[in-house]
Amino acid sequence: MNRLTQASSPYLLQHRDNPVHWWEWGSEALAEAKRLDKPILISIGYAACHWCHVMAHESFEDPDVAAVMNELFVNIKVDREERPDVDHVYMSALHLLGEPGGWPLTMFLTPDGEPFWGGTYFPKEPRFGRPGFVGVLREISRLYYAEPERILKNRDAIKHHLATTDQGDGGTLGPADLDRMGLRLSELIDTENGGLQGAPKFPNPPILEYLIRYAGRTGDAEARRRFLLTLERMALGGIHDHLGGGFARYSVDERWLVPHFEKMLYDNAQLLELFALAYAETGRALFRDAATGIVAWLEREMTTPEGAFASSLDADSEGEEGRFYVWSVPEIREVLGDEDAAFFARVYDISPEGNFEGHNIPNRLVSGEAPPAVEERLAIMREKLLDRRASRVRPGLDDKVLADWNGLMIAGLVRAAPLLDRPDWIALARRAYRFVSESMSRDGRLGHSWRGGALIFPGFALDHAAMMRAALALYEATSEPAYLRDAQTWRDGLLSDFMVEEAGCLAMTAQGADPLVVRPQPTHDDAVPNANGVFAEALVRLAQITETEGDLQRASDVLSRLVGLARSSPLGHTSILNALDLHLRGLSILVTGSGAEALFEAAQKIPYLDRSVRRLGADEALDDNHPAKALAASSPEAQALVCAGTRCSLPVTDADGLKAQVAEMLAVEGET
Repeated sequence: MNRLTQASSPYLLQHRDNPVHWWEWGSEALAEAKRLDKPILISIGYAACHWCHVMAHESFEDPDVAAVMNELFVNIKVDREERPDVDHVYMSALHLLGEPGGWPLTMFLTPDGEPFWGGTYFPKEPRFGRPGFVGVLREISRLYYAEPERILKNRDAIKHHLATTDQGDGGTLGPADLDRMGLRLSELIDTENGGLQGAPKFPNPPILEYLIRYAGRTGDAEARRRFLLTLERMALGGIHDHLGGGFARYSVDERWLVPHFEKMLYDNAQLLELFALAYAETGRALFRDAATGIVAWLEREMTTPEGAFASSLDADSEGEEGRFYVWSVPEIREVLGDEDAAFFARVYDISPEGNFEGHNIPNRLVSGEAPPAVEERLAIMREKLLDRRASRVRPGLDDKVLADWNGLMIAGLVRAAPLLDRPDWIALARRAYRFVSESMSRDGRLGHSWRGGALIFPGFALDHAAMMRAALALYEATSEPAYLRDAQTWRDGLLSDFMVEEAGCLAMTAQGADPLVVRPQPTHDDAVPNANGVFAEALVRLAQITETEGDLQRASDVLSRLVGLARSSPLGHTSILNALDLHLRGLSILVTGSGAEALFEAAQKIPYLDRSVRRLGADEALDDNHPAKALAASSPEAQALVCAGTRCSLPVTDADGLKAQVAEMLAVEGET
């Protein structure tokens, strides 16, 4: 029987009618494999994955292929977004086999869940230089029974390497090291198209954040130019949904023209912060519009009835990748009329021959930005085309709520809001935060995934780290103590349930969670920043806000353990390097006194990369360790104090003075 009918994951539900006898991941499936002495086939994917759909249509929906699968294997289907721990273990195993990885992930396991061979997409019949899936199934089954020594040799080698955790070089990092790494990173950026050189092109937000941190710290104008160039080309490219807002997962070409059309919450969360920073740096409408477009898409298409944020939009509709997003000249003409259609086509690269498989992906890589009056005219056209597009068959929405991705978006909204004068974004963030913190929490610990009342619990390290970061962002924006208490609760949970003392880093899974063949302890960034880097940043911000001795020591201890890993592989650990930069040169701004609203607002408008903000309530007291304790008590009037480490400025009483003081102290920190 197919056991996916009761699953909560939209991805698993896509497979509930397959003739394959699917199991969900769990002890029952492993027990069945042991009972039957059959190897396990585990297929891992996600709802927005194009090649997952292709393999499903070719093989999993085919009764003849399913019959072979059912005869020879116990078959397990996994949503990688619902179980990132399972995905990480078996993707790591695939990498050890010399494969580059990707989804769908197809792995073969012993009945104990130990991997011994695998791949990604297998065509039903041999093609693309890949063996046919049925042939693979029969050969793996034959080897399992006829040559068990080969299976055991592979199993043991893979398991040994999986149990080996990342080891740093034990060294330290200082400002000079960060500068040297930043210069090297800047040299890796494509000087024509932005982004890392080559194709496909991914946004890589933690890397871009490190680049702009380096530029700000050193005054490197070329690094700043390459950061802005990357965001400019993305905003102009086809990876950007020019009609509906938001960005696709990645571009298959080096120009950002042809996207892989799936749209993920986590990408857009991180890009929202970066486009807001770019707008604050330049005042360019291109960057403002990219940020506001992300939030428009979020509100229109990704917000659940509960106020949280859904996970993703599929790449496919009506069985075709990108069909929902592409246009023909006759369609444009039908909606806009001849004159406007011709104008729109010139600006957005629409032609009879098309720029993608005979169709057109709207983009402005050639035409670029236009004067405000022209942009107003184009906005009206885009709205008409968006209305027409809404009548098409929509891509599938994966509406499960993930705590970690929601945490990233909540922080993104809160950090971007003051830079674009959008206080309504903070209200949007608060509503999502309320749902995750209340409906996805048990006894101070978070679950990972919620859909239709079903909660996957316990959550993972990134769930707690991302929501801790979100809580601190909301505390800085609102001064409400409940957010600070939540951040402290999740900090304590991370330290007690996830920290592996001998390794000096967070494990992905909590102590006592369902055991896997190994307990994964990744530290490198992936499509989302790693939990260790997010936690390190949150600890640094918490320490800058409270200035308590315990918070300062915890931030320093965690960073000192992680920097060795970042030294050995800096490009894969930029979230840790970003946290270290904040630790070394970030400023804390303390706003005190009655009538301090204008000062508090001015503090919020200073980009979040360089500061943490605390507004001291009338009934709050600073810790005795706080360097501004005496100065804060010196006047009941509105004032702001800017601190770097144990040094604090004299009080400033107006927005211009605050901005000047921050600039002066950042310049000093950059020099040291």
